[in-house]
Amino acid sequence: QVQLVESGGGLVQPGGSLRLSCAASGILFSTYTMGWYRQAPGKQRELVASITSGGMTNYADSVKGRFTISRDNAKNTVYLQMNSLKPEDTAVYYCNAARTFDGNSWGQGTQVTVSS
Repeated sequence: QVQLVESGGGLVQPGGSLRLSCAASGILFSTYTMGWYRQAPGKQRELVASITSGGMTNYADSVKGRFTISRDNAKNTVYLQMNSLKPEDTAVYYCNAARTFDGNSWGQGTQVTVSS
């Protein structure tokens, strides 16, 4: 049974930083592409960043230069370092695990609120 547990969300002022973590279990973590998605109220869920099993990364244009995704295969954990946060980054952030022919698995989400 796949389980993805996010942590690290919270309230932060504009310009601040947060680091999200997603601990995975029930999968051979190192073989999965891991991703962070977000969904703001009234908007569709969108990809924020992803990292392949080989370490290749991809970012949404809106977060390039501010966010960094990384993974620790020894800890079965993927991280999202978020710097220079803006109010428009406010959303529920979801962890995703994907592998060809195995579909997608999702975490429960963690709220990130950027406000003064």
